[in-house]
Amino acid sequence: MIVSPTPYGTCADISSIASLCHRRGKPLIVDEAWGAHLPFHPDLPTWAMDAGADVCVVSVHKMGTGFEQGSVFHRQGDLVDPDQLSACADMLMTTSPNVMVYAALDGWRRQMVQHGHHLLDAALTLAGQVRQDIDALPRLHVLREEFLGAEASHDLDPLHVVIDVSDLGVTGYDAADWLRENHRLDMGLSDHCRMEATFSLADDDQTAARLMSALTRPDQAGQHPAPGPPGRAAQRRRTRARTRHAAPQRVFRPEGNRPGRPGDRTYLRRADHPIPARHTRHPRRAHHRRAP
Repeated sequence: MIVSPTPYGTCADISSIASLCHRRGKPLIVDEAWGAHLPFHPDLPTWAMDAGADVCVVSVHKMGTGFEQGSVFHRQGDLVDPDQLSACADMLMTTSPNVMVYAALDGWRRQMVQHGHHLLDAALTLAGQVRQDIDALPRLHVLREEFLGAEASHDLDPLHVVIDVSDLGVTGYDAADWLRENHRLDMGLSDHCRMEATFSLADDDQTAARLMSALTRPDQAGQHPAPGPPGRAAQRRRTRARTRHAAPQRVFRPEGNRPGRPGDRTYLRRADHPIPARHTRHPRRAHHRRAP
């Protein structure tokens, strides 16, 4: 199993990997979460199924126009049992799917079949122009050849505009935070020296102009994102990770307080915002409840 494209837009040589797997009688499964748009334009990296993958899983809500959780998988060949694959999907998916998610998937599929090439033409042209404009700004560099060099990626999705901000003396985390706080722009991802702007079918000259204005204005005013305190970004990520993986009772329980008795009302705190809540029975006694 491989991931292609990555969130940076870099793509693996799926055709070669598929051939290697098939010579050994093994299927190739591709996590193509960022590749919903790939089948609909020849200037984009090769779609996993066209490259010989046996299964690919696609998140339409990322680079497509589906609703959140709108994902599909494709299968071909005889190395993956379709009945077993269907049984695994049935075990993992909800038994009460939202019809709006399915409707959005069908609407997106119809739109791409009818107008996908034209829409992606416009998006690729826009992203290409933005790449050139950003690369012309002082102390900013749009990465492309660095991703496609020797021992690097096989291909690159040009709709992922990855910007190196290290010459500004700040990290990608600081630059992304600055854009969010000062210009209400959310970047696709950020790391120790880069941040990424993801273009899609929904972008146009207006959204591109907002990005360019935000990136140009600091240089004209002599104001750049200030580097944060040492370790601030790392500490922020660790804090988010602890919150994300903590058990619910640890996240929401008031500091120093034990769970209250049934019927008690207290104020629980998360992210410094009081949330009124009422404790239910102690979890250990939940199995003694009787159905109403």
